[in-house]
Amino acid sequence: MVNGLWSREIKSGILLPRRTMGIDVVLWRSSEGLLCWRDLCIHRGARLSLGTIRPGTSSAFDADSRDCLICPYHAWEYAPTGECLRIPAQPELTPPAKARVETFAVCERYGVVWIAMGEPRDPVAEFPIAEDPGFRTVLAGPYRFRAQGPRVIENLLDVAHLGFVHAGLLGDPQRGEVEDYEVIDGNATRGPEARQIRIWQPDPDGTGTAASVNYHYWVHGPLTAGFIKTHGPQRFGILAQVAPIDAEMCESRLVMSLNYGDEFSDDELLRFQDRVTEQDRIIIESQRPELLPLDLQAELHLRSDRMAIAYRKWLRSIGLQYGTA
Repeated sequence: MVNGLWSREIKSGILLPRRTMGIDVVLWRSSEGLLCWRDLCIHRGARLSLGTIRPGTSSAFDADSRDCLICPYHAWEYAPTGECLRIPAQPELTPPAKARVETFAVCERYGVVWIAMGEPRDPVAEFPIAEDPGFRTVLAGPYRFRAQGPRVIENLLDVAHLGFVHAGLLGDPQRGEVEDYEVIDGNATRGPEARQIRIWQPDPDGTGTAASVNYHYWVHGPLTAGFIKTHGPQRFGILAQVAPIDAEMCESRLVMSLNYGDEFSDDELLRFQDRVTEQDRIIIESQRPELLPLDLQAELHLRSDRMAIAYRKWLRSIGLQYGTA
């Protein structure tokens, strides 16, 4: 499933167009829940997102009791199921079965809208701390990259770059060593995982005191990954999801949760993450080849790259073609 947008972006009575994986979709809330459709009227190809929402009636015995999306071109009325209920130009005509919109499965969790562009195979990634009352959750992004998704996810999994790309923020070039660590390989349903990656950081919790911290990384899906950083009782985690926009662009959104730092506002946390992501963006967009090489002989690898190596091996095992070579 891809992370399409934040739940807060979809207001009642509003049609919200998005583009993901090269497909134009429209999202809207009906009395039956959140809906995601292809942004295309089957009749003459108009964008449904330019239309309107007609609220249903109060009668449960009336077909019009359902909310309908009205096409802007010829006012075809589509029910929440995607089927056309009425064609105003020929009101006596029962709309044919073919007169329906292509619909996509959609759900909400962690304040995020998740869209399945095909048959849903896996549930939304588990990120328990985002639902723990002892943690504060902040939504960061969207961040756009002129790159394809696997490059962005691999960057997230790459702990060795923290001391150099993010010097002074997440590491120090003079203390860039990554201790050896073990990786649990992925399987048919889940990607690789590494539970004990220790590195030194100059200011892991905003107090100005340097310390060694532990990172736990995992890959839930080809474009979904996360980590939890632990420093004593303090925990900070990110669940990252990348949604392809088209052949050149992708968009990343981050669910960030932490159980400390009450002295920092949400805006301060977001400004920090914006700065970190911009540093990553410059590097990611510079990488060549643009497609992530799955042939391990194509680039030089070190033991500190074990998580990235496992990610590439897993992508090859599941046959991912998007963003890979």
